[in-house]
Amino acid sequence: MISRCKPAVPRHILFAVAGAVWLFAGGMLCFRGIIWMKAFPMGTDLPLALASIFLAIAGYFFLFSGIIVKNINRINRLPELACVFAFTAVPGYITIAMMITIGIMLRNSSLPRQYLTVPYIAMGGILLVGSVRFFMRFFKR
Repeated sequence: MISRCKPAVPRHILFAVAGAVWLFAGGMLCFRGIIWMKAFPMGTDLPLALASIFLAIAGYFFLFSGIIVKNINRINRLPELACVFAFTAVPGYITIAMMITIGIMLRNSSLPRQYLTVPYIAMGGILLVGSVRFFMRFFKR
């Protein structure tokens, strides 16, 4: 009975689902960070943007590229028809929940939002670049 309730899709669709999730989250974080950056005095936005870009590139290459490769390999090992929610493994969902919780806590903390600008844009950039990898794999088919 439960297997009939599982929304199955062709395996390659999972790359588009993963890419869309990463794109949405990354876009939202970058948007918030850029809005908060406007509170800084004129002339400080360029160094903050450069710091964000540097951290995004470093974070992607040193932390997240391995996660993406693991997810791509895991998706490739799934059956031809797979559950649409299998775009990430259970630990991935736990990580997503933790990141959302931390983001909400930071946003609602007493920290001035300007201090969140760089980490938000950096994390958003990491997710945006990661989404490109998933979409490239989707379109490679």
